[in-house]
Amino acid sequence: MDNTYLRMVNISKSFPGVKALSKVNLEVFCGEVHALLGENGAGKSTLLKILAGAYARDEGEIYIEGKAVGGLTPKLAEDLGISIIYQEFTLLPYLSAAENIFLGRQPRKKNGMIDWKTCYDESRELLLEAGLNIDPKTPVSRLKVAQQQMVEIAKALSKKAKLIIMDEPSAALTQKEIDHLFAVIQKLKSRQVAVIYVSHHLEEIKAIGDRITVLRDGCYVGTAKVKDVEIPDMIRMMVGRELADMYPKASVKIGKPVLSVRRLSTRDKLKDISFTVHQGEILGIAGLVGAGRTELARAVFGADKISSGEVEMDGKVLAVRSPRDAIANRIGLVPEDRKNQGLVLMMDVRGNTTLANLKKLVQWGKLNLKREAEAAEDYRSRLHIVTPGINETVSNLSGGNQQKVVLGKWLFADCRLLIIDEPTRGIDVGAKVEIYELVKTLVEKGMAILIISSEMPELMGICDRILVMHEGEITGELARDAFDEETIMAFAAGQGREKERSNAEKKG
Repeated sequence: MDNTYLRMVNISKSFPGVKALSKVNLEVFCGEVHALLGENGAGKSTLLKILAGAYARDEGEIYIEGKAVGGLTPKLAEDLGISIIYQEFTLLPYLSAAENIFLGRQPRKKNGMIDWKTCYDESRELLLEAGLNIDPKTPVSRLKVAQQQMVEIAKALSKKAKLIIMDEPSAALTQKEIDHLFAVIQKLKSRQVAVIYVSHHLEEIKAIGDRITVLRDGCYVGTAKVKDVEIPDMIRMMVGRELADMYPKASVKIGKPVLSVRRLSTRDKLKDISFTVHQGEILGIAGLVGAGRTELARAVFGADKISSGEVEMDGKVLAVRSPRDAIANRIGLVPEDRKNQGLVLMMDVRGNTTLANLKKLVQWGKLNLKREAEAAEDYRSRLHIVTPGINETVSNLSGGNQQKVVLGKWLFADCRLLIIDEPTRGIDVGAKVEIYELVKTLVEKGMAILIISSEMPELMGICDRILVMHEGEITGELARDAFDEETIMAFAAGQGREKERSNAEKKG
């Protein structure tokens, strides 16, 4: 018996001036997790939007359970059992979980009124099936990101989904929440629901995937069983070349202190934080979600108010009361949420690149547009930003290229210290290496860099030292030759001292 749920054969799609897909194939079995891999711009999103009925294909055939499907629409895709969970959820925050699950499809009584009892009862069962035990009347705005994701899954189950597409489902989750997500996915598999899983985290693919299909530059590269390929093989298929050194490390002599933080506290989160970052040094900040890492970055940058303590730059105590003060003292921040906090999405590449240092371009009280264009073009070239031109709206760029624009902004601002919060979140493996190479170049030129990351291999690969935070405090510090994932996680969980004692006893 054929177990194939979906076959997409020779799918092609063009947009003005761009061939997004060229004869792409995808086959998905019932009850499997099929990972769709490729760099940003490889065509993954276009292929999935065709499957969800958002785009019409130019060429090719689509078969659902062996039957050819003509023009797909979102409604027809839903009727056929296809449901997509986007990275940015489509839930309405001020409606309840139950209202979101049955939005537009509420069960009705004979008189046409909404049957709220049935709505809540069925929602409760669906939420439990998705692994979430909450009151279905709870407003979505009060739920954590991981819980909202389970509401999306419950919504898909309510539509009798036979295929669920998950786009970067773990992007904002803790490891514990990711483990819970994987358990839910295993339940879906046991019910013969197919899952298309899109993620840049290849370790996740090895943990949860059954097969992979790889796209590159809009073309089909190949399909393989996960058990038959290792992560380097996946990377080779995605980028078309070997990435010899995933984490390039600069050989830089660490210089004098650039930033010194002394006994810094905030009213809500941070407690007595002290550390120093030196010229030519990459200092990493590790910790679990909620440890206070982002709050530390915001406090140093002047975005959050400091209740006590000092921030010193090049030996001078600063009064950093706002980001304006930080920028004036040559401190830059690449925020965790680049789209909402790092970029003006509807502005072009040129405007975003020069935004933090416009005074450098002002002449006789007017903005020198020629010099602005020259500066933006210079950074576009130096940072290898892939864009039709500096006048392209930045929202049209891939995640990796958007991140390069943010970095370019702070290079143009001539920063001495750059804080980078989650430098490669939502970025494909090829773009990650480019970001690491850029960071390496910056420290070689004498910049001090503070990096916050939830990816342990990333921190251990590129940093000179790592500080570990737990509940608003620094609980540990490790030099590069002492990096150890288990020790870092112990400090992050507040158990570091016990781990150190245990290691000492073993050595003794």
